[in-house]
Amino acid sequence: MNQWTKTGFSTTAVHGGEIRYNEYGAITTPVVQTSTFIFKSTEEIRKLKQGVKGRYEYGRYGHPTQVAAENKLAALENAQDAVLFSSGMSAITTALYALLNTGDHLIITDDAYKRTLDFCKVCLPRFGIESTVVKMGDYGAIQRAIRKNTRIFMSESPTNPYLNIMDLERLMEIFRKRKDVVIISDSTFATPYNQRPLEWGVHLVTHSATKYLGGHNDLMAGVVLGRKALTDRIRNYLKITGGCIDPHSSYLLIRGLKTFELRMQRHNANGQIVAEFLERDKRVQRVYYPGLRSHPHHGVAKLQMKGFGGVVTFVVKDDTRYVHRFLGRLKFISIGPSLGGVESLITHPASISYYLCTKQQRLKLGIRDGLVRLACGIENAEDIIEDIRQALG
Repeated sequence: MNQWTKTGFSTTAVHGGEIRYNEYGAITTPVVQTSTFIFKSTEEIRKLKQGVKGRYEYGRYGHPTQVAAENKLAALENAQDAVLFSSGMSAITTALYALLNTGDHLIITDDAYKRTLDFCKVCLPRFGIESTVVKMGDYGAIQRAIRKNTRIFMSESPTNPYLNIMDLERLMEIFRKRKDVVIISDSTFATPYNQRPLEWGVHLVTHSATKYLGGHNDLMAGVVLGRKALTDRIRNYLKITGGCIDPHSSYLLIRGLKTFELRMQRHNANGQIVAEFLERDKRVQRVYYPGLRSHPHHGVAKLQMKGFGGVVTFVVKDDTRYVHRFLGRLKFISIGPSLGGVESLITHPASISYYLCTKQQRLKLGIRDGLVRLACGIENAEDIIEDIRQALG
């Protein structure tokens, strides 16, 4: 599909998409920090409009640093094309707006990211687009939800916070005869290192590049990858809606991706070791991690994934005061809502993402008071474990 299909993952992460042999001879891709591109003549404008590569017009329509990052991501995901955005939510909302029309129907799983569900349930109906929310892992419910006007099926895998895994082979079989339905997988928690849904037949993959792809908690970005016939429609819509990524964030993403494989190997290792520790600890009631045999989707995860990531969700005593005391006693694991960076972060969904919900509403969504989500960084696993051990009290 591209020149990097036969190279190793780290080789692709370091070299794929880079703008080398530029006029300065710089080994790093230049940060082209400009909003406007100028022309020597109207002839250059004519060539731009005819599709000549390497020419740019206006920052909202694309810039060289962005394109280099897109090409690197496409190589890592083995995708025909990639479109970068200013955030993961911008990537998802723009893709859905670009691909859906009034009268269309969308299916989405129930434990998708809260803001994605909000968009589907609150925003899309205003434009005459209906959504059906189905239980993750209920393939019969997915089958029953399909209508003549269904145009998109969307799911995350792994999901947040229970790390459920979509059986991609089974999913694609359900939609095998529906060539008019676009299958979208949000693969933020998996990353292209651990799972590449496009190779299972999925049409589009999205990522919050803010997380593992950037990897250093210092940028915000989102990306949609897949078939060019679809990404072209999304890119054209982006030029109208304007959720474009800036040159500096594009550069930070390129820089972060160069150590991507090394970071993911440590995230995977730490996630597995910490999950096994938590499952042995009597102060922990339940652990959710696809790398554990106790996880309901362990078998599917082993089949589809190279590794299981650094996120471990677990349940301690269902006592909010105890949870807050536990979080407050942590020494270097920081309380924060994100994941995928080099620093370990922990969050309490009931206090952060679902703070405005009543307890009854949270329980209906499966969010218990004792539920916490740990995103293991790349610190030494024994130090992460010791910090948790002493904080549990």
